[in-house]
Amino acid sequence: MEPDFKEGNQVLVSTLNFNNMKGPKNMRDSFEDKFPSRKKNPTPPKIVKVEDSPVPVKKIIRTRKIRLNGKNQRQYLVRFKNQTADKEKWLAEDAIPDGNLHLRIFKAPKRTKQSHQ
Repeated sequence: MEPDFKEGNQVLVSTLNFNNMKGPKNMRDSFEDKFPSRKKNPTPPKIVKVEDSPVPVKKIIRTRKIRLNGKNQRQYLVRFKNQTADKEKWLAEDAIPDGNLHLRIFKAPKRTKQSHQ
């Protein structure tokens, strides 16, 4: 529903919902004064970056075991390509993009140590 007034008309502004006014609410005037009306420029919609593919994994750094929903689960600390260290994430094996390849590379040095002993 459009208001009856046009841009530039004098309108009363209600102070009922103003939170930044001082003093007790019941002592304030209901209306502040007459102000010229104006159209508010609508804010443009925010641009949302849509990522169609996950960020590629650089390497798996370490592993940990946690208890999740009553079950032990192994998680891996994953570092992503072109990302800083603060963007590293703990992910389950099935949540790692190309997880089989990166897990094989991560576990390879451990397998060679065990075979030499």
